Amino acid sequence: MNDETVHQLCKQAVVQARAGADVVSPSDMMDGRVGAIRAALDAEGFQHVAIMSYTAKYASSFYGPFREALDSNPRFGDKKRYAVDYKMYELYEYLSDRTYPNAEVTWSQVKPGLPCLDIIRLLRDKSPLPIAAYQVSGEYSMIKAGGVLKMIDEEIESYDGVIDVPPAGWCGHHTHILYSPSCYMFMW
Repeated sequence: MNDETVHQLCKQAVVQARAGADVVSPSDMMDGRVGAIRAALDAEGFQHVAIMSYTAKYASSFYGPFREALDSNPRFGDKKRYAVDYKMYELYEYLSDRTYPNAEVTWSQVKPGLPCLDIIRLLRDKSPLPIAAYQVSGEYSMIKAGGVLKMIDEEIESYDGVIDVPPAGWCGHHTHILYSPSCYMFMW
């Protein structure tokens, strides 16, 4: 199953590059995927396309809203079985040691972002690569629901979610939030 999945990831990366992507970011945990994707991109003339590798898929219920929207919740069992428990420091140190010497990786990404700030900090201390924090659908939903219920100021919390991550060592941030102009005034 690993090799078949890596083959599909390579095909997807090339399609994304042809469509104009500057960065591809395979969302998987297959062995050998980054080197295979780099080779596939290079063979098609896309040497300039960067690869942002997930350090690992960390187990979290924050993926729930996305899975619900796609109707991809497991029919039985729990997807956490193939995800990494973010409390297992020695495991993600091992995973980062395997990721960072890989010359094909241009960026590294951690998701979910806010619950894994300690992981981002550890990786920042160990790696010269840029690190992106991915604010997943559940983190966004938490902020949105709090705003709708008037429990928090959604605009301020959206901004706080961005400024909380840089001290941990991130260089980029992915989010589902569309920031308002007033929020941008504070950010820039």
